[in-house]
Amino acid sequence: MIEKIVVFIFGSLAGSFLNVCIHRLPEEDPKKRSIVVPRSHCPKCGKTIFWYDNIPFLSYILLGGRCRFCKEKISFRYFVVELITALTFVIFYNIYGLTFNFFLYLLFVLGLIVATFVDIPHRIIPDEISVGGVIVGFILSAIRGINISPLRYNFAYPLSSFLGIIIGGGIIYLTGKGFDLVYFKLLKNPPIQGETESMGGGDVKLLAMIGAFLGWQRAILAFFIAPFLALVIALINLAVKKDHLIPYGPFLSLAAIVSLLWGDKLIRLFIP
Repeated sequence: MIEKIVVFIFGSLAGSFLNVCIHRLPEEDPKKRSIVVPRSHCPKCGKTIFWYDNIPFLSYILLGGRCRFCKEKISFRYFVVELITALTFVIFYNIYGLTFNFFLYLLFVLGLIVATFVDIPHRIIPDEISVGGVIVGFILSAIRGINISPLRYNFAYPLSSFLGIIIGGGIIYLTGKGFDLVYFKLLKNPPIQGETESMGGGDVKLLAMIGAFLGWQRAILAFFIAPFLALVIALINLAVKKDHLIPYGPFLSLAAIVSLLWGDKLIRLFIP
């Protein structure tokens, strides 16, 4: 029990760092994009946050969700991200223990969390997450192929990762281009709210990242699961806001997690 509490604490600290990434990566000013400097500060008044006001969960509760200095509300997103990250640490520890897979998939999901919470308000997925994730995912998959005892190398891991990048990114890119060709060109429909592409480049790179970590089979599985997850939200968004557009990254991310945790069972279900 104690070790799980320790894992939860480390997860909450990681969540605090993810909040910094979520806040700063969308910035256009390169100086503001740094996730290292300056120290954490209030986005409203700019005052530097004391270390004791930056303790995950506890500080938010004690401050009543407001800045100590200007009393402006602090987004509840900070609390949510810390909680999701801490729970992810514990869940993955229960599944994988302190193994290579624990760190591999944990790093993967942390990237998905950042991508999701950036994409929702800004409709972008930072290249630092997607492109960086493609590179890191392939490198870690290559390392995963090393077997110490007996000493041998399993090429299946880097090969699956490489195919995951190509197939994952390719399938969503070609699907988007095919839809655009039929909808905008052949059917001559006008662009929706000025949008000329149904699938953004960030989504293409995100699914390539998913393929890099999970391999080509789970990347394809995530590709087919995501639309079903997005459908309900899309219909609600259309009915309430009369808006046809929704950020797709969160649904790709959730589909990737479903594919990671239950992919083997789902693949066996459709391919006996």
